[in-house]
Amino acid sequence: MSRKLAVALAVTLSCVVGASVLSGVQAQAPASAAAAPTVHPGTKLTFAPVLGGSQLATSATIGSGADLGYTYQYVTPQKMLIVASVYDGGRRVPSGSDNPVILRQFSADFDSAEQMVRSGGYTNFERQAVASSCTYGAVTFRCAIYSAALPTGRLYSKLLLTGYNGNFLKIRIDWSQAAGHSASDADRALEAFISALIH
Repeated sequence: MSRKLAVALAVTLSCVVGASVLSGVQAQAPASAAAAPTVHPGTKLTFAPVLGGSQLATSATIGSGADLGYTYQYVTPQKMLIVASVYDGGRRVPSGSDNPVILRQFSADFDSAEQMVRSGGYTNFERQAVASSCTYGAVTFRCAIYSAALPTGRLYSKLLLTGYNGNFLKIRIDWSQAAGHSASDADRALEAFISALIH
């Protein structure tokens, strides 16, 4: 499986599950996806059953060989969805959020997210024009917000990417206007989650 296909599958899975969680349906990985390991072998990050108050809903192993990646989906106490993905695309990824490898991958992931949202039937897609840097805990990420319309209001997502211990660490949080969530709520949930994940 190519790296692009593995990333596309991860985005697809997380978009579908995101919509399901926000509409009150239990998140589930496809029957064919194997669960991801609790401790990521490359980064040594531990994806515990509870991180920063958010509960693990499901995890999946995506791809194989050099294209192997893992996705972990958590639900916050406020019912927002946090999706963390760790992968290397068959190469060693430089640390940090502002190197050319991260900038290219962030652009590709952001474009893939837009395509998946648009193909999922959502309307009025809007995206932050220029990505910025966001710091949570001790880690700085490349980040940007995008949103799309649902019949009940807007669904918002914030996408984060950084290089961590030779891998891409991608985190996305979804929140819903209809549920009364705000960007500040999402930032508080991210701060708690990332501080618990990387300490």
